[in-house]
Amino acid sequence: MVTVLPDVHRARRLAEQVPDPELPMLTLADLGVLRDVTAAADGTVVAALTPTYSGCPAMAEMRAEVAARLRAAGFDRVEIRTVLDPPWTSDWITPEGRRKLTEHGIAPPAAAPRHPAGPVPLTLSPTRRTVTCPRCGSVDTEETSRFAATSCKALWRCLACREPFEYVKEI
Repeated sequence: MVTVLPDVHRARRLAEQVPDPELPMLTLADLGVLRDVTAAADGTVVAALTPTYSGCPAMAEMRAEVAARLRAAGFDRVEIRTVLDPPWTSDWITPEGRRKLTEHGIAPPAAAPRHPAGPVPLTLSPTRRTVTCPRCGSVDTEETSRFAATSCKALWRCLACREPFEYVKEI
């Protein structure tokens, strides 16, 4: 019996369009969560996802939605794998994803901090950062809460236009 491999490019295009459950203006491709779509030797479509952080509650929804869309498109055998290495970083958000965040009033993350190999340095004072207001472009902003509607965002306020906004934390 000859196994016909599925159209992996079509499967990838479908998986790339799945919206993030917490930031629905972004697709899994925009967010950098969709790592790969391949075909196993038995014809199973395998989609690899990396969570934005350990214990991300949206992962179950992402996995289910990718699998459902692939099956609805006629891919009978689908497997969703969680890939943890390398860990996701906010640097994987695409330029298009960053544009979409700003367009929806959410400040995209700054570059993720770089740490040398080995122990991560501990700092006891808060990290001072500049976050640009996604509405007016001012850098005269302040953090009002380290946590917002989801763990990956913080609440900020612009002191120039006085508007509150969310900021996606850099990881």
